[in-house]
Amino acid sequence: MPTIPILMPQLGESIAEATIVRILIEPGQQIEAGTDIFEVETNKATMAVSSPCAGHVSGITAQVQKSYAVGSNLASFDVSDEDALSMGFTDSPPPPAQTQPNNTASADSLHFQFNEEDNITGYQPKVEPVVGGALPVPAGATGASYISPRMRARMNELGLNASDLAGIAGTGAGGRVTVEDFENFLRGLEQHRLTPASPMRIAVADSMRRSWSRPLATVGSPVILDAILSHRKRANPKPGPALYIIRALALALAENTAVAGRLIGSRIVHPRAIDIGFAVEVEDGVLVPVLREVEKTPLVQLVPTYNKLVEQARARRLPMDVNRPGIATVTNFGTFGIVWATPIPLPEQNLVLGLGAGSKVPRWSEEVKQFIPVTEAELTLSFDHRILDGGGAGRLLSRVAQLLQEPEKL
Repeated sequence: MPTIPILMPQLGESIAEATIVRILIEPGQQIEAGTDIFEVETNKATMAVSSPCAGHVSGITAQVQKSYAVGSNLASFDVSDEDALSMGFTDSPPPPAQTQPNNTASADSLHFQFNEEDNITGYQPKVEPVVGGALPVPAGATGASYISPRMRARMNELGLNASDLAGIAGTGAGGRVTVEDFENFLRGLEQHRLTPASPMRIAVADSMRRSWSRPLATVGSPVILDAILSHRKRANPKPGPALYIIRALALALAENTAVAGRLIGSRIVHPRAIDIGFAVEVEDGVLVPVLREVEKTPLVQLVPTYNKLVEQARARRLPMDVNRPGIATVTNFGTFGIVWATPIPLPEQNLVLGLGAGSKVPRWSEEVKQFIPVTEAELTLSFDHRILDGGGAGRLLSRVAQLLQEPEKL
């Protein structure tokens, strides 16, 4: 029987690597086609890798809590001649097994000294894809004004990027960080406790670095929530407060899609659909599932889809089709008791709308000529200033607030 390698599959259009969470097979085991053989974690979700065909497990090279690039050898199966041919394998020997993941560097190469209790084996630089073609993986953001070729080579060796130099005081000309400054910085890390960052935390850090390469601004305005709170009491099923905001934002953007467009050169690219993401806190990070064509879907029809996506996000089981970025994101930071914040838009988006914590405040009523208590919260809009100015951002906020006063029309 021919032996074929089991490779790390492409788990999404922007996924270049994944971490092995659990190994679900054992050497010598007979496996049916479609059987889950590995559980892996990407920067977006936890998912299963299934067997492409039936076979006998002849070897396992993957290790738990190690990251592997797309195309890396995870195991080997003895399969039938027919299955081998159907998968494109001939009688030629399979590629050699990869015994070590591509993204592990030794502690010695980093000049780090770790205590055994820290359970650290070294910094893990970014894995490069080993499959053909150009994958749209995130590019590292630059932070230093000038980096010498020698310094660049040393940083590439350790898997670092320019923004990691932000905390280093340079002694070179004009405050430039020299290689000596860099090495002193690394030696100083030996005095600190070091723990590995999760794939989720690394992905969030990379996303925020790329986001901050644009001129971003934030404006805010109060919004009265009594109308949606009253509507929510009567509604069945009950929408979450964030879902009201999502629907109102979608309707407002549908009236003027340019404010959600992207500036490419000298032209604004308008979105083809009003797809809105929403932030869901998960362990050590945030996931942003996306609701599609929100402007065309009434609020009551969005509720079950929204609730299901929240559950899937918290379980890190989001389908790949809802991981594609929308044109804006809504975040309800008020659930943490935060009144005002300046959230940062995702790199692929220009807008993020935030809702703060609500509270009872006195509001003057011209109808009764006295102050009356209302529930009020702050809406904040962070945006790419190249696309939108303060006036346009204020009008967009006002329109969202206006739509929220008539929730029965959402």
